[in-house]
Formats: sequence, structure tokens, C-alpha cells
Amino acid sequence: MPRANAILSAISPGDSAALRPHLRTVHLESKNVLFQAGDKIETVYFPTDAVISLVIGLSTGEVTESAMVGNDGLVGASSALDGKIAINSAVVQLPGEAMVCDANAFKGAVLQSETFISIIIRHEQTVFAQAQQSTACMANHEIEARLCRWLLRASDLSGSQHLPFTQEFLAEMLGVRRTSVTTVAHSLQRAGMIKYSRGKIQIMDVEGLQECACECYETVKDQYQQLLGAAKN
Repeated sequence: MPRANAILSAISPGDSAALRPHLRTVHLESKNVLFQAGDKIETVYFPTDAVISLVIGLSTGEVTESAMVGNDGLVGASSALDGKIAINSAVVQLPGEAMVCDANAFKGAVLQSETFISIIIRHEQTVFAQAQQSTACMANHEIEARLCRWLLRASDLSGSQHLPFTQEFLAEMLGVRRTSVTTVAHSLQRAGMIKYSRGKIQIMDVEGLQECACECYETVKDQYQQLLGAAKN
């Protein structure tokens, strides 16, 4: 059963009433590209149990994840409110349900409420902070710590310890070579933290992964907690 979206749960009853008629539920398939950098944003996504990666692409064809959004946020908000041009690409990382809203309807509902605008601004600041944290993480932390952090966040957002990820996908999201992911995954499996086979990862030891993960895992969690705490006050 899909979980609630934190942003939709945080807005006031009045804001919810203005937005609700424009929301519909869709199923998002894994690896589906919702939009690419430079595209016009037509739809805003509120994931419930799907997980979406915001990625940056290079001219060489390589891509790297800058942020991960699940039922703790929304995708496409800032672009819907201004020029509607996406600054990055959005790819479905884990399949599942999402509430979606036409970008124009979303803009109309948000701009008539100061509290709704405030929530969206806080959310976009948090996504930006996550992207900055990701940049610092890639530059300063070892691959093992980064992979542990990434698996933990994906598990938190999906509500599952069973993650259907190939090593190629993990390498792409982390911006490293597949051989590096293979080496680290084998190490984590030998330590009993994960079980990996045929593109499926099962987290066996959450506490072990948390001990191996870099500080970025807790930092991003704290940032979102501050967002939702501020939104509810």
C-alpha cells in the first residue's frame, strides 16, 4: 500500500483542498525518464512509494545523481513555478506510486497561499543542500562509505530492504566504475551487511551499513527533518 507523501501531509487543509482536485495517482516504472534537462516541465510529482533520482548528464553520455527524492518530497516544483525549464533530468530509480499534478494547476494552488509557497521554498532549499552534500561526498569520501549511504537512503525512501539495483546502475548513480562497485559490494556481502545476486540487493544489517556510511547519510536526513518540522509550525 503506498505511503503518504510528506509534503502533501504538511500543507494546510485549505491548501490541500485547493490542490486535491488536480491530483491523480500514477504508477512510475523503473528507469522511466520523467523529464530531461532543458525540457519544459508539464507535471509535478509527489512520490508515495516510488523513488526518483535527479541526475546530471555530460556530453560524453555519463550521468551522476545529484539528489534522491521519495515520499519526503516532490519533483519539478521550482521549474513549475518559474520558467518551467528543467535544470536536470529526473529518472525513476525505484518503481511505485506517485501523485501527480499539472504544472499550471500546481502553480495556481501554490501562489494563492503564502504558507504553501514557504513550504515549497524550504523543500527546494533542502534538495539543493542535498545536491551540495552529494558533491562534497563524491570529492571526499571513499566509495564504500558512499555506497552504504546511498543504499540506506534508497531503503528509507522506498520503505523496503529489497532493492532491485544492478551494479551498472549503482556505478552510474555514484559516478564510479562498475569494477569499483563490484569490489565494494563483495566486501559488504562478506561482512554480512548485504546479500547481492542477479541485480537484487537485500540489506541484511542496517546498523552495520550505518556504521560504514559517511556522515552525509545523517546530514541529509537531518535537513529533511528540519524542513518538515518548519513546515508543520
